[in-house]
Amino acid sequence: MTAPRRVVLAGASGFIGTALAQSFRDEGAEVLLIGRRGPDARWNDSAAILAAVDGADLVINMAGKSVNCRYDAANRAEIFRSRLETTRALHDAVTAAAHPPRLWINSSTATIYRHADDRPMTESTGEIGEGFSVNVATSWEAEFFRGGLPSTRRVALRTAIVLGDGSALAPIMMLARLGLGGPQFDGRWPATRAGIAAGTYHRYRPNSRHGRQRFSWIHLDDVVGIVRFVDDHPELEGVVNVSAPNPTDNRTFMASVRRAVGARIGIPTWRWMLELGSIAIRTETELALKSRWVLPERLEAAGYPFRYRDHDAALAAIVAARGASSRGPRGAPRAPRP
Repeated sequence: MTAPRRVVLAGASGFIGTALAQSFRDEGAEVLLIGRRGPDARWNDSAAILAAVDGADLVINMAGKSVNCRYDAANRAEIFRSRLETTRALHDAVTAAAHPPRLWINSSTATIYRHADDRPMTESTGEIGEGFSVNVATSWEAEFFRGGLPSTRRVALRTAIVLGDGSALAPIMMLARLGLGGPQFDGRWPATRAGIAAGTYHRYRPNSRHGRQRFSWIHLDDVVGIVRFVDDHPELEGVVNVSAPNPTDNRTFMASVRRAVGARIGIPTWRWMLELGSIAIRTETELALKSRWVLPERLEAAGYPFRYRDHDAALAAIVAARGASSRGPRGAPRAPRP
């Protein structure tokens, strides 16, 4: 009997990692997990990481602190550390392995591209941006691609905002149900020396003042599908944009969210409201105001069959899944937890 192939997954406790782990287990693969608390290897145990990676067929790294936080000095340092040190630890293990993995897929971000409201960013024509988030992304990819690993194909996934049950979409849907699901308007806001020095200040762009900043997205099912597709297509190497082929804009997307949850009104939020609100909920306005216009040029050319090409269909599927999960057998309400 042939032994199942080994898949090593780092960052499996997150939204995407959990779905990937289940997908490969359903295939019958042996899935080993690396994380702060294991269970198969911990980040401070280089010998255990090497034992997991050596002989593995596939390594996937989704580790990294969420960027949905205030960019103070401590969080900025942790965002960098959680990406660079975990990628470095895997790089050291792959380099030292007697039987290195055939493929290493590492998470990256579509935020690496500049604020784009004039044209889409592709792998071949996209322009790298500037600021804290871009510095994180470029440093992350540099660590991933450094040196030669002749036996291991490497692919960095420049992932757009992921939509799914449990993602950042959940609070947006909640706000929409409360009548607060209108577009987010850019505007002028005073800069601080600290924000400019840290690269975290969002500069006002007039084209986004009416909620027309572009919104690139991807459904969770397609993230899993793309990882499987990259696994099966050896011609894909280097950076790959993980985004749906039909991006939208903020105003249109928020209107779709309202329709999906049955909200009849959506109060807009202006820059000053977003700035004050972001302080209260400990996040940053860049997440709502940066124009992300990304196209999956390489995936389309390779023939990846997107399950969700339109955001309306993606949102409808997520709402339906949330509704189904809240009901018990035969559609009965699920019993409350004790």
